[in-house]
Amino acid sequence: MIRSLRIRLMLAATLLAVLFMLALLPAMQGAFSLALQDSIEQRLASDVTTLISAARVDNNSLQMPEQLPDERFNLTDSRLLGYIYDREGHLVWRSKATREEQINYTPRYDGRGNEFARIREANGQEFFVYDVEVKLLGGKSAAFSIVALQPVREYELTLEGLRENLYLGFGAALLVLLALLWIGLTWGLQALRRLSQELDQIEGGIRESLSEEHPRELLRLTGSLNRLLHSEREQRSRYRDSLDDLAHSLKTPLAVLQGVSEDMAQRPEDRDQAWVLQTQIERMSQQIGYQLQRASLRKSGLVRHQVHLRPVLKSLCDTLDKVYRDKRVHVAFDLPDPCYVPIEQGALLEMMGNLLENAYRLCLGEVRISVRETLGGTELCVEDDGPGVPQDQRARILERGERLDRQHPGQGIGLAVVKDIIESYSAQLTLGDSPMGGAAFRIHFPVV
Repeated sequence: MIRSLRIRLMLAATLLAVLFMLALLPAMQGAFSLALQDSIEQRLASDVTTLISAARVDNNSLQMPEQLPDERFNLTDSRLLGYIYDREGHLVWRSKATREEQINYTPRYDGRGNEFARIREANGQEFFVYDVEVKLLGGKSAAFSIVALQPVREYELTLEGLRENLYLGFGAALLVLLALLWIGLTWGLQALRRLSQELDQIEGGIRESLSEEHPRELLRLTGSLNRLLHSEREQRSRYRDSLDDLAHSLKTPLAVLQGVSEDMAQRPEDRDQAWVLQTQIERMSQQIGYQLQRASLRKSGLVRHQVHLRPVLKSLCDTLDKVYRDKRVHVAFDLPDPCYVPIEQGALLEMMGNLLENAYRLCLGEVRISVRETLGGTELCVEDDGPGVPQDQRARILERGERLDRQHPGQGIGLAVVKDIIESYSAQLTLGDSPMGGAAFRIHFPVV
């Protein structure tokens, strides 16, 4: 499918122009053919008039001069042929050029006056014939058919030349028309291109709204998009304010419960209850943090983010190298330069922090991070050389509160956060085996 509107319009205009030219070409050829035949008919009529003006009747006998006014009748190699027949169809006179031609033509003296026709001889030759019936010659009664003939071949050669010129002319006209159409469509679609550029600037955070300098047909669209942008910003602002208020309002009850659990832990008889209370407080804290992160990291509906990946990975790996100093993990990067991923900075930190912490903790000593650009989008892969994840456990560890190394609910929400972040950006997370021997987390970001 062609995704460019300009190319689609140009192809449609080209197709219509070609179809129009193809339909017009036969009509033009027919018009030229008719005009040329009319010209031949008029010329033959003039030649017949020349023969009539030169003919005389003496004692009921036709008399023709040796030299006719039209020199073509006097030449033996002329392509103009002249014949005169009596009422019974007997040939009574012929021009000099007819001596080399054997024309089998019999006129019909039927009172129709004149007739223009096209005849074909037995040898395949074709002629245009103009036949005139004459009843008076030089003021005397007569009954003759005066005929002038011209080979069709000359007409066909002329028509062929006209056809070639017509093809060349129509081809040049079509090229000029397509060039003008391309220029016109390019100019006409500048408004859409400018609107696309402004949307790119909004997605990149350069501007906050669309301008009003657009054609009248697009103002309703730009106005609706501006209202949507304004409404989205207000909604996100109210949403974040509500999340901040919720987080602050829960801090005090949790702090009170934390103090109560600490007081209870000091009494030996209440230590079991204190441990249960402390466990539930930790679970509540984790659940609140998880829900706040999940809500606040939802991507914007109209803003498209691009984050440089390498600095984020370098910062996370430096931090994890200090945490796992004794393990001496080697991290290999296989990234294009430059390398950007379509995700917010905070979401990227949260997602990669969980994946890299998981890789550092479970690997034997090596972690690899790679990015591949494909026609379908961008694929980010985090691999390690650890024990990997069994096939029947892969779906389980992506659920909230599930981990293979800790069976207590609430202790393993890291991968669930990763999954939710990835899904909020219309991406896809798959867990498979790595050639290094461990697990491979692949994140596919589709083309936007």
